[in-house]
Amino acid sequence: QVHLVESGGGLVQPGGSLRLSCAASGSIFRIYSMGWYRQAPGEQRDFVAVITTEDSANYADSVKGRFTISSDNAKNTVSLQMNSLKPEDTAVYFCNARLQFGEGFIDYWGQGTQVTVYW
Repeated sequence: QVHLVESGGGLVQPGGSLRLSCAASGSIFRIYSMGWYRQAPGEQRDFVAVITTEDSANYADSVKGRFTISSDNAKNTVSLQMNSLKPEDTAVYFCNARLQFGEGFIDYWGQGTQVTVYW
C-alpha cells in the first residue's frame, strides 16, 4: 500500500499561481507513476497530469502550457505548479499513485485538496 498526503491548495484570483505537493509513503518501490486528477462539483474525476518514475510527463489538453508536474524521487514527492489559473480550474485536486504488480496496476488516492479560482 501507499499513503498519499496532499498540500498546497487554496484560493487564488484568475491569472494567479498555486503549487500542489503530494508526499508518498509505504510501498513506494512499486510506484510506476504519480499524477493529479481533479473533480469539480457534480462532475466526474478528470485527469490533469502524470509523471512516470522515468520522468515521462503527460498533461490534459486543458492545462498544457499552464501546469507543470515534477517529481523528486529521493523525497517521494510529486508537485504540480499551476500558473495562469482560470475559474474553470476550480476543483478538488487528488494525488494519484499507480503501483505495478507484475503486469497489473493498482491506483491509490490522496484525500484531495481544494483549489478555488475566483475574483
